Amino acid sequence: MTRNRLLLGFTLSVMGTGLFAGCERSPDKAPEAKPPAPAPVAEQAPKPSAPDAAAVAKLASHFFQAPRNQAPLPEDTAEQVALGRMLFHEPRLSKNHDVSCNSCHGLDTYGVDNKALSEGHKKQKGSRNSPTVYNAARHIAQFWDGRAATLEAQAEGPMMNPVEMAMPDAKRVEATLGSIPEYSTRFRAAFPKGNKPVTLANAARALAAFERTLTTSSRFDRFLAGEHSALSAQEQRGLEAFVTTGCTTCHNGPAVGGASFQKLGLVEAYPALTDAGRFDATKNEDDRGYFRVPTLRDVEMTGPYLHDGSVNDLPTMVRLMGRYQLGRTLKDGEVDDLVAFLKSLTGELPPAERISAPPLPASTKRTPKPDPS
Repeated sequence: MTRNRLLLGFTLSVMGTGLFAGCERSPDKAPEAKPPAPAPVAEQAPKPSAPDAAAVAKLASHFFQAPRNQAPLPEDTAEQVALGRMLFHEPRLSKNHDVSCNSCHGLDTYGVDNKALSEGHKKQKGSRNSPTVYNAARHIAQFWDGRAATLEAQAEGPMMNPVEMAMPDAKRVEATLGSIPEYSTRFRAAFPKGNKPVTLANAARALAAFERTLTTSSRFDRFLAGEHSALSAQEQRGLEAFVTTGCTTCHNGPAVGGASFQKLGLVEAYPALTDAGRFDATKNEDDRGYFRVPTLRDVEMTGPYLHDGSVNDLPTMVRLMGRYQLGRTLKDGEVDDLVAFLKSLTGELPPAERISAPPLPASTKRTPKPDPS
């Protein structure tokens, strides 16, 4: 009995000691610092591979040839071209002697004035953007609605347009040119057949002859000709995308456009389109909303874009065409590549001595006076 009490007392004593010991605060210890987690490594997108230049050139070459049935260009004479250059820069072909062809189609700025809408007589603005005159001879027709089948027909239009050059009629054009002796001499040299060389029709022929000399060639042309280093890898990817994405449905032929009429908003209605397009020329309802496809040569330099000049930059234009013409939402990389290719279409301007304003002959007492009305 006594032994059992001793064991119990000892056990209680030990337990008590343990309990008290458990109630004492042990000194706080700072938690061991964990090593910092490694920073996440961003996955690097694989660099686009360089395309097979020869394969891209072969693929593209099928789309940019002249049509086999294309009529040959007229054989213009040096006299006609020289006269046309003078007339292109001649402001006296306008009612108030202050607007020339070059006013809206500046030859030193790639054939445009870089305005959404050009200003004509009395600072009036037309309803459509002025397209470039460079490479226009390669187009199926002239003007956005294609109402002029030839350069000659196009050249007559602006002179009598009341918003543009505002000449009242052909007689005023002929009287103005015929009143200046040097022009009379030059018309006779350019058009030796016929008794009356100074005519509106011959003026238009001379202008067209000059405009047929206004062509540009670019690195793109050298690439197609076999100089595969002429385009960078990105530009080649852009060209390949241009073909495979479907851009060549509209932009084909030697001018990379200008060879057909297409509906703006082909797969999705283009927003707020009020211009009737080719319908204005044909009065055919099937042509409503159709426009002559513009050339993409020198497109980097010829903004703003579209028939109304409503788009200011190429990336936006590419995205819009992807959506409304092709039904595609293009990725940033695709847009970058396409824009890079489009910039490779910028060509070299002809030498200044071929496109700058030549000395123009002085007016005479018989020359009609400027008319600001």
